[in-house]
Amino acid sequence: MKTLLSVSEAFTPPLPPIPSSTNRVTLSLPNQVTLLHHKPPTSTTYASLLDSCHSPTLGKQLHAHSIKSGFLAHHFLTTKLLQMYARNSSLHHSRHLFDTMPFRNLHSWTALLRLHVQIGLFHQAFLLLQQLFNEGVPVELDFFVFPVALKICSGLFAVELGRQMHGMALKHGFVENVYVGNALIDMYGKCGSLDEAKKVLEGMPHKDCVSWNSMITACVANGFMYEALDLLQSMCAGECGLPPNLVSWSVVIGGFAQNSYDAESVKLLARMVVEGGIRPNAQTLASVLPACGRMQWLHLGKELHGYVVRHEFFSNAFVVNGLVDMYIKCGDMRSAFKMFSRFSRKCAASYNAMIAGYWENGHVFRAKELFDQMKQEGVERDRISWNSMISGYVDSSLLDEAFSLFRDLLEEGIEPDSFTLGSVLSGCADMASIRRGKEIHSHAIVRDLHSNSFVAGALVEMYCKCQNIVAAEMAFNDASERDLPTWNALISGYARSSQTKKIGELLQKMKRDGFEPNVYTWNGIIAGYVENKQYDSAMRLFTEMQTANLRPDIYTVGIILAACSKLATIQRGKQVHAFSIRAGHDSDVHIGAALVDMYAKCGDVKHCCHVYNRISNPNLVSHNALLTAYAMHGLGEEGIALFRRMLAGKVRPDHVTFLAVLSSCVHAGSLEIGHECFDLMVTYNVTPTLKHYTCMIDLLSRAGKLYEAYELIKKLPMEADAVTWNALLGGCFIHSEVDLGEIAAEKLLELEPNNPGNYVMLANLYASAGKWQCLAQTRQLMKDKGIQKSPGCSWIEDKDGTHVFVASDKTHKRTDEIFYILDNLIRIKHKNNL
Repeated sequence: MKTLLSVSEAFTPPLPPIPSSTNRVTLSLPNQVTLLHHKPPTSTTYASLLDSCHSPTLGKQLHAHSIKSGFLAHHFLTTKLLQMYARNSSLHHSRHLFDTMPFRNLHSWTALLRLHVQIGLFHQAFLLLQQLFNEGVPVELDFFVFPVALKICSGLFAVELGRQMHGMALKHGFVENVYVGNALIDMYGKCGSLDEAKKVLEGMPHKDCVSWNSMITACVANGFMYEALDLLQSMCAGECGLPPNLVSWSVVIGGFAQNSYDAESVKLLARMVVEGGIRPNAQTLASVLPACGRMQWLHLGKELHGYVVRHEFFSNAFVVNGLVDMYIKCGDMRSAFKMFSRFSRKCAASYNAMIAGYWENGHVFRAKELFDQMKQEGVERDRISWNSMISGYVDSSLLDEAFSLFRDLLEEGIEPDSFTLGSVLSGCADMASIRRGKEIHSHAIVRDLHSNSFVAGALVEMYCKCQNIVAAEMAFNDASERDLPTWNALISGYARSSQTKKIGELLQKMKRDGFEPNVYTWNGIIAGYVENKQYDSAMRLFTEMQTANLRPDIYTVGIILAACSKLATIQRGKQVHAFSIRAGHDSDVHIGAALVDMYAKCGDVKHCCHVYNRISNPNLVSHNALLTAYAMHGLGEEGIALFRRMLAGKVRPDHVTFLAVLSSCVHAGSLEIGHECFDLMVTYNVTPTLKHYTCMIDLLSRAGKLYEAYELIKKLPMEADAVTWNALLGGCFIHSEVDLGEIAAEKLLELEPNNPGNYVMLANLYASAGKWQCLAQTRQLMKDKGIQKSPGCSWIEDKDGTHVFVASDKTHKRTDEIFYILDNLIRIKHKNNL
């Protein structure tokens, strides 16, 4: 940072050339300009003109005119000139004039200090303040120096320096001055010393509205929102001697909005208008609009938009940007674009906000269109623009487009940053493309970004998803600062690789490194267990989390419900369900769908319906979950009815929806409705897959349309699999169609020669048709090939866990007890002729 000497040297160029006009100023000013026509003009005339001057160009002409009139070194007029330059933020001329002044009074010092504060040069302002106190002035310090000096303390966040200024103000007897008192409250508030701010307020003999507003601002700045509200309510009740003004209300409203108390900020706005009778200004609206966006209160946002139109606030950039942001967050991109096109200043920042909005709302084409428009209209596409597009493509799984744009970025000569590389690496991870990942890794090394914690974390995740755990650990070791997300990424990678022992070692190292495992750490491990089908380990870890007072979050619940579904353990599933209710997650659409799936796989359709009805805003995923549950349990009529309700509710079905409803039609035996649903797929641009065709073949076969089903198989746009031929064979068994059944069985045995179920199905077909010789040949074929029918398997749950039983199995530890009870039951049955 420059010393005072170097700053002085930087401002010593000659004055600008004096205009050629002699006695007249031709630019417009108030009527006082005519005073210059009098000869000779006085210092008072110049002072009056300079006080009214808000143009640096005109100010320089007045300066030149005063010099030509003989006021080159006039103390009073030089101070007025300095104040004019400072007021117009002209540091260059202010500093030069100050350095050449033969006499500096308190007003000239204060003007230059105020200018430095105004443009944020707090350190240089502090050096000037030191110079003032060291050199001194021929008169005593006055009160008006202290508000500026205290702003310097605020800007430097130097509370100790502020306390010294407070002491000097006490020494000179200025503390009771209302302006000094207000400045002290403001300084202590901005420096985080709220108690001292309160003491200053309490000690002030005279308080004005600014005093109370400064205290309210101090509370807001330190996060004490409700304390600020108490002060506002005290002003409303008349306890402070002054009613709140627009600033009082706006500070509290803005504070609540900035701290995400969105509903409260909107209620306060209503109170200000209704109870206080005060109309909001542009600043108030700019603070409330983001709250409307976050809550997605589009109706209120539109009302505020109407107010903006009526009061012509469109010249305020903050209000315009607030409206654009509100419409984006509410998903109304049409209105957002209208605001952007008509009122926003076309700069990189406004374009970037719109591009991000289009990505958030899934408008890929519009985002790209706007990005291209920036180039056409000459607006520089900065790194943020490129990053927004690349991350948008990655989030939308358009990974080839993301990599193509990354190459374009490099060709444009724009240097990628950690966010750019992190986004592209995330795309590599999603594609499990280790070749591209290594390419980006090399870019990171060349730019010395591979040690950046964000990039290192992305590298670790990429290598883990590409199943190169050694490279992942090397990338982890290269990180200059290992943060918690980077640790979590590595531990999650080892969990996915099923290296349980290594996970324990890493957790110990993590703690030694000063990081405690958080919920995301456990989520990564649990997800790894579930991916590797270690469902019991996942359930055990979920229990350990709760006993360790680490509260599972919504993602934990979603992961563990998948484990319950795979285990088909309804008791554990109900425990997780109970936890989700206590945590308030059960109404979430994703958790609701996972619960429906879990209960369906555990055989409890009643609970499926109960859970589905509790979802606050069911989406396609939750509808599909219940539809699949109905199909899984043979409730065809209920599934068809749900599908009709979905269409009536304007829900757009996808391939999962059609698969589930076709399965429902199979169970309901509704051939006509099945054809109707299958034909409807074209309407919704859903291309039938082999699974959809198999459902239709199953439906036709069960309905006795066997040769129609066979013709459909022959016309399939893809090769029929074993499930398809099995559906036809099942229909042949139902209707004792041996000839066609033999064709289906032949295809099945070609595709799955070692599947005993195919032989059993063929044998059952021969038995149903009374072809005993063919049946005997099929059984002999099974015997010759050493194929045995798979034994039946069942299990039960009790408090001790899950007990699995296989036909003729005697491996259970309580086999003797089980068979003893079974023998007793058989005797009782025979004795009572049951």
